[in-house]
Amino acid sequence: MTRIAGVFFCLCGFLILLAGCASSPPVILSVTPTSATVFSSETVQLTATDSAGDADVDWSVTSIPGVAGIASTYIDANGTFTAPTVTQPTSITVVATSHRDPTKTASATINVFPNGQVTATNNPQVAQYTLNLPSGTNAYIQFGTDTSYKLNTWTQPAPASGPLSFYVAGMLASTQYHMRAVLPGPNGSMITDVDHTFTTQAVPAAQIPPVTTTTTQGMTPQSGVEVLDLLIGPSGSSPLAAFDLSGNLLWSYPALSSGSVQGVHLLPNGHFLFGDSPSALMEVDLAGNTIQQETLAQLQTAFNNQGLNYTLNAFHHDVIGLPNGHWIALFNMYVACSAIANCSGLGNILGDGIVDLAPQGDGTFLPVWTWSTFDHLDINRAPQGYPDWTHSNALVYSPDDGNLLLSIRHQSWIIKIDYENGAGSGAILWHLGSQGDFTLQGGTDPYDWFYMQHGPSFTTTNTTGQFGLAVFDNGNDRPTQPGCTSGCTYSRGVTFQIDETAKTAGIVTDFRPMEYSFWGGNAEQLANGNLEADFNAGATSGYSNIFEVTPGSSPQVVWKLSTGNANAYRGFRLPSLYPGVQW
Repeated sequence: MTRIAGVFFCLCGFLILLAGCASSPPVILSVTPTSATVFSSETVQLTATDSAGDADVDWSVTSIPGVAGIASTYIDANGTFTAPTVTQPTSITVVATSHRDPTKTASATINVFPNGQVTATNNPQVAQYTLNLPSGTNAYIQFGTDTSYKLNTWTQPAPASGPLSFYVAGMLASTQYHMRAVLPGPNGSMITDVDHTFTTQAVPAAQIPPVTTTTTQGMTPQSGVEVLDLLIGPSGSSPLAAFDLSGNLLWSYPALSSGSVQGVHLLPNGHFLFGDSPSALMEVDLAGNTIQQETLAQLQTAFNNQGLNYTLNAFHHDVIGLPNGHWIALFNMYVACSAIANCSGLGNILGDGIVDLAPQGDGTFLPVWTWSTFDHLDINRAPQGYPDWTHSNALVYSPDDGNLLLSIRHQSWIIKIDYENGAGSGAILWHLGSQGDFTLQGGTDPYDWFYMQHGPSFTTTNTTGQFGLAVFDNGNDRPTQPGCTSGCTYSRGVTFQIDETAKTAGIVTDFRPMEYSFWGGNAEQLANGNLEADFNAGATSGYSNIFEVTPGSSPQVVWKLSTGNANAYRGFRLPSLYPGVQW
């Protein structure tokens, strides 16, 4: 028994020895995340999962194109990667290697983008933020007076070649701002640049007079910025300015030395389009740079080349951009009475024309459709006399049918023109107003029609059939209703429900604060359903009072802006200074 037991114990010891000499299990190594994107100097935390334990891992970085020094200095023993300073988008590989088995590695690819550059522009309140990103990479800029970055620009893709630049606008003058680029990622993730600071400069008080605002207690106005097309008295200069709802100046375009800013509209590309009346139409960016323009002389030459017998006098009041990139502009011209059908005993008459300008891709425009009041209106209907026969002041495009609305002040009419996106005959489809084609509902004809109006705009998303229309009714020459003894002369912001088939126009909102604004003005429905009306020539101040009021039969004032030493020929609310962005 003793011998057998000894053999047994020897055999057991041998088996134990064999087990101890068996090879270790293979190392299994992985890294998360496997890829990441950061800006220079930003960090990424990498995690290695190693079957042999955390202490088994060595971190390293492959050589970095364009970066001098030891690549491994950008990763520490804990897997924290700090992006080096690069001047071009750079791809860097970070490697985790096993101590126990150096043949076992795992890696992550880190894309590093250069930090943005922030510089001043010619506009004291606008910064330029420039990024060098791969083509198609989307980005936007956050900015604010602290690092909570409460405002942002719109999102834009990096171009196929060259830098991506943003004009950062909407900042107070003489104020330091923080800003950073943001690259939106999947599932709401964000990649952010480092924080940059920028200090805006002062705007001379004489350039943009101050405004005052009040908000009715318990009410909330529609958020956004208020844009004013100003006429400063007594100098007569005409700058463009945007204010927040507390009356703080956020952005401005200085007065033109050659003319006045008229017909201002924000284009889908983020630029402003307006007329430099009387001599040019201009597209400018937020820094105030002219992108392209059409001069009156250029249009006259084009008309002459096309054999059109138009002798131009001025661009005036309005120019709008269409979805296809064309510009539709108002111009006026003198025509001798002797050259007009059914005209006699008069001299030269000033009437209006409309031109569709197609961009040619080289900064020039080609007139591709024209329309004239002399061809479509009765020369003998002249409520305001001659020679300023029509004095049109606004154009509105109808997306649903591609037609145009024209506000003709000296006819007290808004007409619809068969434009059909450039294929229309130019025929007048209807006349809205006193002695027009519609029956007035909710008011007394002729007293409750609009007279010498300005600034019509659609109040509904649909623009044909049954739709809403806002109008600023100046009220010049309004017939006095029998028995009226006070308040007989007034201006108002009014909205109508239009039925093109039944030819009815029903009054929906009628806001009349007993102010008489005998020239200028604007009316629009805001996103919250309220009506905004610009009483350009305020009765109490001689300057402008702009009201936001609730809709309906008993409108209540929600918010008011008043100017001093300047008239707001047009005042209108934008969601922000960037298309599609709400502040």
